[in-house]
Amino acid sequence: MSKEKLQRDELDKVNEVLSSSEQFVEKNQKPLLITVLIIILVVAGVLSMRHFYFQPREQKAQAAMYKGEMYFAKDSFELALKGNGADFVGFEAIADDYSSTKAGNLAAAYAGICYYNLGKDAEALSYLKKFDGDDPFLAPNVEGMIGNCYVNMEQYDDAIKAFERAAKKADNEMSTPLFWQKAATVAEAKGDYKKALEFYQKIKDEYSQSMIGRDIDKYIERAKNQIK
Repeated sequence: MSKEKLQRDELDKVNEVLSSSEQFVEKNQKPLLITVLIIILVVAGVLSMRHFYFQPREQKAQAAMYKGEMYFAKDSFELALKGNGADFVGFEAIADDYSSTKAGNLAAAYAGICYYNLGKDAEALSYLKKFDGDDPFLAPNVEGMIGNCYVNMEQYDDAIKAFERAAKKADNEMSTPLFWQKAATVAEAKGDYKKALEFYQKIKDEYSQSMIGRDIDKYIERAKNQIK
């Protein structure tokens, strides 16, 4: 077959494909236009919601947080939580009214910690559990606070699970050994010395140079002596 023949055949194939494509577009032009229009409207709607609804709410929630953080820093937990009746509504209201914002999410953590410090563990749990974040400092400490609430409520299995989550989220020389030790202490309190030993051993194996790790051998021996 000659080179010219091959080129003509290839050209014919290309033309057939283009012709088929043109026929498809002509036949489906209206549905395609409708689909494109729907996509444009959806994208425009999302952008409008972000610009005209979510961003202003985020800014308003962030502005409301400032005075609460001042009260919180002064250990004025009731004022931080419930507001001052004038120019600050309180972390609880911010968390409830602006739950879809980052500031509202942070306010839930603050509200939970305030409730905890006011001795109201059930209320603290309800807000601490609303917090959703992966901040390397805040996220593990919120989990640790959840564990503390469960300890106070004598729900020890849930407390151990919370401290385990906190230890894994923290993953550092200072906080992780502390959370493992808390989990071990609760396990010992409920008589599960094998579980306690497991947690103590984690500290020795992975964080032996931490402040808690340097003194962990005596806890390991204590747990071993209790295992029958």
